Amino acid sequence: MWLERRYGAEVMWLPYDLHPEYPPEGIPRERLEDRYGKGFSEHVRRVIEGAGFDHHPPPRVPRSIRSLELAELARDEGRYEEVHARLFRAYWSEGRDIGYTEVLTAVAADAGLDPDKAGEVLEQGAFAQRVGDSTEAAHRIGVNALPAWLVDGKHLILGAQPHRVFADVLEQLGHARLEGTDADGSGPTAL
Repeated sequence: MWLERRYGAEVMWLPYDLHPEYPPEGIPRERLEDRYGKGFSEHVRRVIEGAGFDHHPPPRVPRSIRSLELAELARDEGRYEEVHARLFRAYWSEGRDIGYTEVLTAVAADAGLDPDKAGEVLEQGAFAQRVGDSTEAAHRIGVNALPAWLVDGKHLILGAQPHRVFADVLEQLGHARLEGTDADGSGPTAL
């Protein structure tokens, strides 16, 4: 991630159940335009493609609790990064509904976790409390959108924002750009 490359930032992903009101089977994707306004889907497409993913999400928006629980199992087993990346690719690029156990156990297997154990954990809801506690803590600091970034435990940035927003906040908090990175932090400076 460019924040790590440019500032040496430590990025920790925490679970956040964005829509606990969604039914287990999710909602039709077209309802997002009704909820968030015309152009929302196009904005999301640009953000996802800008992050390096193909944009082919499934026709239904799943309830995310189960995928968040799988990620917490992966965190405990030292495979968080692999599962997190695989979940994003499965959902955004492959159009797979990550609300279903069968899809999640396949993701777990692809990322090096035991799919049988993952299935058991998901059926038991073993990490639901952790996800709920993390979501509640996020609400207390003002999170109401994703992604959300808490910088140095002091400054909350909500939503997908341009790199310049992060750079300004980090520099205001006294973080210097690392030597050898270009202006947006994406790579080495040209010599």
